[in-house]
Amino acid sequence: MRLRAVALTLLAGLFSLGGAGCWSSESDAGSDDPTATAQPGQITLTGAGATFPFPIYARWFSVYNQQTGVRINYQSIGSGGGIRQMIEGTVEFGATDAPLTEEDLARIPGTLSIPTVLGAVVLTYNLPGLEGTVRLDGETIAGIFLGEIRRWRDPRIQALNPGVEFPDRDIIPVHRSDGSGTTYVFTDYLGVISPAWRTRVGTGNAVRWPTGLGARGNEGVTGQVRQAPGGIGYVEQVFARQNNLPMAHVRNAQGEFIAPSIGATTAAAGGLLERVVNDDFRLSIVNADAEGAYPISSWTYLLISPHMRDCTRAVALLEVIRWALLEGESHVLDLNYAPLTPGLRLRAMEALKVVTCGAENRPVIDPARDFQAEWEAGEAAS
Repeated sequence: MRLRAVALTLLAGLFSLGGAGCWSSESDAGSDDPTATAQPGQITLTGAGATFPFPIYARWFSVYNQQTGVRINYQSIGSGGGIRQMIEGTVEFGATDAPLTEEDLARIPGTLSIPTVLGAVVLTYNLPGLEGTVRLDGETIAGIFLGEIRRWRDPRIQALNPGVEFPDRDIIPVHRSDGSGTTYVFTDYLGVISPAWRTRVGTGNAVRWPTGLGARGNEGVTGQVRQAPGGIGYVEQVFARQNNLPMAHVRNAQGEFIAPSIGATTAAAGGLLERVVNDDFRLSIVNADAEGAYPISSWTYLLISPHMRDCTRAVALLEVIRWALLEGESHVLDLNYAPLTPGLRLRAMEALKVVTCGAENRPVIDPARDFQAEWEAGEAAS
């Protein structure tokens, strides 16, 4: 297979500046001996973090393992956990939906936030017998999670849904109980929309919830909503789709009620490349002022150290990322995430050229490597 051949070539050949390799064997982890080599099947990479992208990461890493033998052990423990494990140095990569703060970067200086896919945080609900789709706006969503809107027949909900007969039920808000990038995206949106939310709760991976039930992970929130008639919670849309749960249409900055979809998420990310300065991808796209944009959209990041001691593992990790970004688009679409534009994916790969490895701080990627040419050749061959 082409992919296996590429991986074998990269891991057995020379991949750093000036033709000098920076390799170490699996049995000699941490060595920067440029003459040492390792077979792909001997390598296991470890990572942890966001649940938001877990379905696509699980798919990517499984396919990549099958085709190259490289194993990637990713623990879906939430963005807060991924950042914490990067700080503690217990993983080779982290994952987060929430941008690293300046405080985070002070503890892990130079860490790169590499975007991978775009996704939508959706409001999923359990209203047996309801006909039609629930429509909500930001102020109403904030009111629900602030505990101010407590019944499904509240006039504020009814006004957004003329003609819909809501059940006479209590609303049961369900939120994340763990540190979560999905929570960051959701509260980032509410903070932009609602002054009351901004002053009383704020934005973050974890916040003090005024009301509702807590659950761990997107999986936990999904499960709680399924079990609780009257429940409503926020999850990455893949989890709602996998569990056949309905998703609310949310009013965007243009006044449109938008269903979460690949196209609506893509619309929310319009113009992102032009906003990236100095390869800093830490940008919010909630409540994008664009026609057709779904307002609770975000991208998610891999966290990569600017220096890795073991060069073999460094090369293996960056090759996984290269394959995922430049060859893994079909899997992104299969799972209803939105792929980054080609320009953003290529920009992300260029940003990784600063990563070094070994005692001599050798570049992991040849600075002269032309990812644009590789991309165009791959597109022409497909």
